Amino acid sequence: MKKLLILPLLTAFAIAQNSNNNEKILVKISKDISSINTTDNGHKVKISRVQDSDNVLTDDYTKTSRACPPFCIQPTKIDKNIQNIEELELLSFIQNKVTKNRGILVDSRLKSWFELETIPSSINIPYTALQNQPRAKVQKIFKALGMKIKTDKTWDFSNVKELAIFDNGVWCKQAQYFVEALLKYNYPTSKLSYYRSGFQGWKLVGLTTIVHKEIVK
Repeated sequence: MKKLLILPLLTAFAIAQNSNNNEKILVKISKDISSINTTDNGHKVKISRVQDSDNVLTDDYTKTSRACPPFCIQPTKIDKNIQNIEELELLSFIQNKVTKNRGILVDSRLKSWFELETIPSSINIPYTALQNQPRAKVQKIFKALGMKIKTDKTWDFSNVKELAIFDNGVWCKQAQYFVEALLKYNYPTSKLSYYRSGFQGWKLVGLTTIVHKEIVK
């Protein structure tokens, strides 16, 4: 019987970087950081940057303009109480929160985007999973994030995981929809951060990506 498995595959440049650990790092993440290590779906992944300084994007993320609406430039802040972060803060979150099971990196895009390519160690919770859904379904998601149910059936968010949330980037509204749904159920803003540059920003600086591809066995 054929069985479909969703397995993470490193992009071509990531495979080259991970298989040649002795190669001199010419393009660092920052002056003091060459790479960080994480796991994705149980697989060890090294996050670093493309070493070819002449490398350019050739995929859909090279577009400068998309039809607006719906792909309009979004406000910088989703909520005044939610911290905005960029690449270095997100890498720190992955290294210090995700790998230690204290935080979750959430790809809030639709499943089709996530499976096509995403940031290592992220999990996919599409914004639609919380929008206009039965309370029982939403409760199941929140319980997976650390929410507890009190004896009076109210939801206790005091010990939920910290979430770093992203979508496609500044022209994408999926993260905003996701955050709005979280806030509707009183998820604490102190546990949320928003990577506004999103997946396009991640790719523009040449950081490692993951492809979740169906493999037939």
